[in-house]
Amino acid sequence: MSATASPADFVPFPGVSAGVYAREDFEAVRDLIYQEAGIVLPPRKATLVYSRLAPLVRATGSATFANYIQRIRADDQERRRAVSALTTNHTFFYREPHHFEHFIETVRPELVHAAETGKPVRLWSAGCSTGEETWSLVLSLLGPDRTEGRRLAQRDVAVLATDIADHALSAAREASYAADALKPVPEPLRRAWSESRDGRAAIVPDATALVRFRWLNLLGEWPMKKKFDVIFCRNVMIYFDQPTKERLVERLGQMLVPNGHLYIGHSERVTGAAARFLSPVGSTIYRRTA
Repeated sequence: MSATASPADFVPFPGVSAGVYAREDFEAVRDLIYQEAGIVLPPRKATLVYSRLAPLVRATGSATFANYIQRIRADDQERRRAVSALTTNHTFFYREPHHFEHFIETVRPELVHAAETGKPVRLWSAGCSTGEETWSLVLSLLGPDRTEGRRLAQRDVAVLATDIADHALSAAREASYAADALKPVPEPLRRAWSESRDGRAAIVPDATALVRFRWLNLLGEWPMKKKFDVIFCRNVMIYFDQPTKERLVERLGQMLVPNGHLYIGHSERVTGAAARFLSPVGSTIYRRTA
């Protein structure tokens, strides 16, 4: 990990004594989350670390960050809660719409044909957060014709959605959002696959049945054995350093079938070993060579 923050760089939470939260505590948390999840926390994130973890420090009766750090080092479940609390889950429907436009125009016809001829179709939303990306992808796959979409859903089609944050996965599974959240999605897709429920917009069961949400640390072991036709992993790697990005992209690429597609965030690029077998076919869109 990079050099430790200097006292001048460290900005503690205002009004909190060093006995509760000190520079050494921030550095310990910073190193731990880097080792666990690859997330880089520069010194300017010291206040964020305090605000995200202080409720857990209080809930566990730890009294100080030093005590809590000892706890998460020894307790796998508490460490998982701490890492989850330190993740950022900002997302929205149809984010980076050119990805979905490319998927609909170029990739979807191939997947529909494959499904109709009895072949399995597998998609992965890696770092799915609260589900907006996953449902945007599912609606794009099913298409605006509900009869056709239902027929497709009855084929061997499945979507995996994973994240490291348990609270984000819970929200994604609910598939219920503020009424105006789906506005970026093309109206024919909204009309076909969402409904108004208790003043909110909910994804209908025909669509939600396709998805399996699972907890997964992208830096850990991956239990999936079969490869994917499409992987969306967008705006996840912005929190990683370059070596971690390159290792992850290579692993993602290896999980694609030949000619499968990888979609990454607008500020992310494929570099390193993965560039040998992932070819750019659009803005932050890559295809695995056959």
